[in-house]
Amino acid sequence: MTNTDRPAKSTFEGFTDEERAAMKEHAKELKASARRGSRADKAAEEEASVVAKIAEMQDSDRVMAERVHAIVKASAPGLAPKLWYGMPAYARDGKVVCFFQSAEKFKARYATLGFSDQAHLDEGSMWPTSYALTQLTAANEEMIATLVKNAAH
Repeated sequence: MTNTDRPAKSTFEGFTDEERAAMKEHAKELKASARRGSRADKAAEEEASVVAKIAEMQDSDRVMAERVHAIVKASAPGLAPKLWYGMPAYARDGKVVCFFQSAEKFKARYATLGFSDQAHLDEGSMWPTSYALTQLTAANEEMIATLVKNAAH
């Protein structure tokens, strides 16, 4: 096939720059978690990575992510902090249960608290798996604590 015989380039753009960046971050996370070391050392590294990622966020998201981090640690101490596609996440037995996505991550208008299918939040035949966060009130924090406790069991 010569250059002139090649089909026209598709108009499909593929992944966004933000999605590609998240995939690259996830690849780095997988490499880092594959390093040898004690479980305690890995857990400390993972938590330090989460805290560092939160510190990089813009002010409004950073404040909410710090509070979510504290709520998750207090409400579900069995969940382990880790990075997941460059986002702070909390896992049980290595599988992500919940995560915080900053608004700037994918250029959204609000941050998100999300739950994976590993979360034990099943209620009937339909239930929410993510929540938009624009600010954290005392009522929001109480709801997050309850959700995380339920998700972690």
